[in-house]
Amino acid sequence: MHDLIGNAEPTSKSPLQTMKQCSKSIQRRLADPNFINRYFVGDGIDIGGEPDPLGLYTELFARLKSVRTWDLEDGDAQSMSGIADDTYDFVHSSHCLEHLHDPHAGLLNWLRIVKPGGHLIILVPDEDLYEQGVFPSTFNRDHKWTFTIYKSHSWSSRSINVIDLIRELGPAAETIRIEQLNATFRFNLLRYDQTLTPIGECAIEFIIRKRTPEEVQAGGRLPRQTAQPSPEMRLHYNQYRDDMNVLKESNVRKPPFMNDGEL
Repeated sequence: MHDLIGNAEPTSKSPLQTMKQCSKSIQRRLADPNFINRYFVGDGIDIGGEPDPLGLYTELFARLKSVRTWDLEDGDAQSMSGIADDTYDFVHSSHCLEHLHDPHAGLLNWLRIVKPGGHLIILVPDEDLYEQGVFPSTFNRDHKWTFTIYKSHSWSSRSINVIDLIRELGPAAETIRIEQLNATFRFNLLRYDQTLTPIGECAIEFIIRKRTPEEVQAGGRLPRQTAQPSPEMRLHYNQYRDDMNVLKESNVRKPPFMNDGEL
């Protein structure tokens, strides 16, 4: 296996950060209403955000009020000492978890500081898209772990399954999304750090919602609304139900998808 990139000496900042990994995600996230309406809502913290913080793009997310950038000078990203439980509406971290000595402990503390009902939005490099079969990493020597969504066996001796990592967080962690970001990855290239390009993400993005104590006790996120909606809204909801009933009545003794007669 050949490398196009040499073994550069490590710097104080992650090359994945200097490659603007957070900035690369913005256009993709703006196309998903959940980031605007659910994930980036209220007051958040961006762990390991320098030199490409989420706060640069605050005005693009209409319900985002503020983002605090937490980096080396602020303290240990693994323990988040000094940050009280249930402080932030959301926690964002782009390519920081792989630098921690204990990613499990770090993720537990990130979940600790987010409010019930809030979200963790986490990016980590995918071991096959970024390290590409070589560890310790030749692209970033400060990487202490590699990540994959799930494998029963990995080429990396320091591989972490994201599914297992989330499972270990306990019942308060509701998995919303796990995605390998490979849309701009060129699988036909020889081994090359594709995060050097303007479009390469080479990452896994996972989103966790912190369940409320009531949801943990109930064993799930159950409907909370007890008051009836307004008469105007009831007209529409009842019409949906009436339309379905009419459709069923008109198809009595006519099983669906059995009529292949000519039109």
